[in-house]
Parts: sequence; structure tokens; C-alpha cells
Amino acid sequence: MGKHSKNAAKRKMQGTRSRTLPADAVAIGIDLGDSTSNICVVDADGEIESESRIRTTEAGVRAYFEHLAPARVALETGTHSGWVSRLIAEYGHDVVVANARELRKIHQSNHKNDRADAEALARMMRADPHLLAPVTLRSAAMQNDMALLRARDVLVRTRARFTTAARGLVKASGKRLPSCSTESFPRKVRAHIPAELQGALDPLLAMLEALDVQIRSCDEQIATMAQERYPASAVLEQIAGIGTLTAVAFILTLGDRDRFGRSRDVGPYLGLVPRQADSGACSPQLGITKAGNSSMRRLLVGSAQYILGRFGPDTDLRRFGLRIAARGGKNAKKRAVIAVARKLAVLLHRLWVTAECYEPLRNERLAQAASLTASTETATTAA
Repeated sequence: MGKHSKNAAKRKMQGTRSRTLPADAVAIGIDLGDSTSNICVVDADGEIESESRIRTTEAGVRAYFEHLAPARVALETGTHSGWVSRLIAEYGHDVVVANARELRKIHQSNHKNDRADAEALARMMRADPHLLAPVTLRSAAMQNDMALLRARDVLVRTRARFTTAARGLVKASGKRLPSCSTESFPRKVRAHIPAELQGALDPLLAMLEALDVQIRSCDEQIATMAQERYPASAVLEQIAGIGTLTAVAFILTLGDRDRFGRSRDVGPYLGLVPRQADSGACSPQLGITKAGNSSMRRLLVGSAQYILGRFGPDTDLRRFGLRIAARGGKNAKKRAVIAVARKLAVLLHRLWVTAECYEPLRNERLAQAASLTASTETATTAA
């Protein structure tokens, strides 16, 4: 791990600590469940002090932690980890949210159960919090804003499923619906639906029209949100292929631009780098890790496809991707898209940090300047 990455990890760990606790502070592991959660308390000597089960509700969490002496608390990422960690931190406890993807000791155990999971979290917290691969959660306000983007994503995916279902039903009758965009689908295909299928498909088309209205409403809310709470999104939108939705999603996904010591660390954070399983001289070529926010990754891949597509403008990103695609071989185009998406994530973070004016052909300009300088020096030497 490089110096910048170590500093970033150190800042991340510091961000999870609310105060300096005494050496004899107990370590608490919580295995969060949807209705109940298991708690294991390990003392400074490594002995189990107590085991409990509480309701996974605000009242249940408060009742257990509000009168407890400050402790070191570990829990895994999940649906409830955000509000539970913030609530526990209010009482002065040091809370670490562990990356569930990295805790193979728990998920690959031959004796996995909720009590054992809570104990494993407590012991790892006591030994070294870095073993938990801590993650930084977004604030409550950002979490609420992210809910709007996720709701929109659900609506979009539902619309796509309805559209696919309608096409499949018509195809099964021996006919086909005309090609068109998802947004214009209800309007353009209605006249082409066979009479015998009108009764079956009319409800689907009605739902698609309603979904279009709701998606447009979400878009309007996101545009307002960007102007009022996330003005930095305008800086990111300088890049062709990056709209308000992607810009706001990027800011909300990362949460804090200073979390990363280097912009290139954003690629691995979003799961856009290859997995590794090296052993000795064997170094297999694997797919990307797909870690982090899958919705953000889909948005970046969509932007990369636009950049490499027929309407993409001439930019350094496009030239970079086309060089990779030109190498040929199996899945060359797919690799090019992922590579551009990764570079795009790095560029977005860099623009967010510096607020610079985006220069689409910056590398080309620098190469020409270097070439001109070299030519001038050669001519001067010859003279």
C-alpha cells in the first residue's frame, strides 16, 4: 500500500472514532438482523462478558446503549447499519462499520450463526479495527437524498421490465413491436398491438405511462437538489456524457471528496478494477471486483458507453477507450468500456477536488507542447 493510500486509510479510521477510550474499554460486536440483533461484549482480557439480543428498533438500541460506559462497537454494513451506527455514536461510543464483503472469517465459517458472528466482530474490534475493513457511511441528510436516486432507479428498472414483458408477449403471438426508446414506448407501440392482445397489454401500457410521469418527477427533484445542495455537480457535468443524475449520484456515493488520498483510489472503491487471485507464478485474468455501489457503477458504465459511442465527442477519454478496443481479442469492447468508466471516476473526483475547468483534449495539448519544445531545443542545439 502506497503512502497516500495509507494516509487515506488512517484518515478513514480517525473518522470512525468519536473519542479516546480507556484501555480497558470493552469491545462490542453486533450482528444486525431485520427484527432482532445479537450483541456480544468482550472485555479487555478477551473474555466474553455478556451476550444479549435486542430489538432492531430505535427504542431497542437506545435502551441498551444509553446507560452503557463508552465502548468500542463493531457492526457490519447493511440496511440498518447507517441509522444504528449514528444512534450508538450519540452516546459517546467508538463505532466502526465493517465491510461485509471483506469479512470472510464470518461468512465462510463452518459454524456460522448470529451469536458467533457477533462474537467474531467483537474480537476483531478488540484486536485491530483495521481487520474489519472499516467503511465511511454518508450522513443522514445525504442518505435521505440518496433514497430519491434509489427510488428513481427502481422506477427505471421496473419500466424496463414492463417494456420487455410487453415485447415478449407480442412476439409469442408471431408479431413484433417497432423499435423505439423506452420513454416513447407506450405512445409508439399502441397502434401495433394485435387486437387479441389489447386486453392483456393495455394495463401494462397504462403502468408504463404512469412510471414515465413519476420518473420525470424524480428528475425534476434531483435537478432542484443539485442546484440547492450539491452545486459541485455543475463542475462534474462539464464532461460530455455526465448528466445531473450521474453527477449528484457520484457526490452522494463518495460522500466526502477528501476521503481518498488519491483520485485513482476511487476506481477500486467503485469496483471497477480487476479481482486478483495471484499465487506464485500464476496470475489469472479475472473480472472486475464489482465492489461498492452497483447503481453508481451502472451510471458510469452508461456514460462510458456514450463516450465511446457514435455520438461521443473527441476527447482524451474516447481516444483512450478506442485504443483499447482496437487491440481486438475477446471482449475488447467490454474491457474498453470498463477502462473508460474507471478513468471517468478518477476524472470526476479530480474535478470535484480541484473545481478546474475541464479540458477534453488536455493530453493532446500537452503532447503537442512537449513536441514543440523538443523541436525548438533540437533546432537551438543544431544552430
